[in-house]
Amino acid sequence: MADEQDEARTKQIDFIVRRLVAEAGITEAQARDLVAILGAYSWSSLLREARMIKGR
Repeated sequence: MADEQDEARTKQIDFIVRRLVAEAGITEAQARDLVAILGAYSWSSLLREARMIKGR
């Protein structure tokens, strides 16, 4: 059961990372760092920060 939860969590994070890369134009590594820092549950915050990174 724990393995299934870990796998589901990994798939969720991978989806969010791919979406950030596509929508904000940042690298996968940058997207993974943002998810690690901000968590995977606040899309608006993730997207805002990703756009700030891209703007640099």
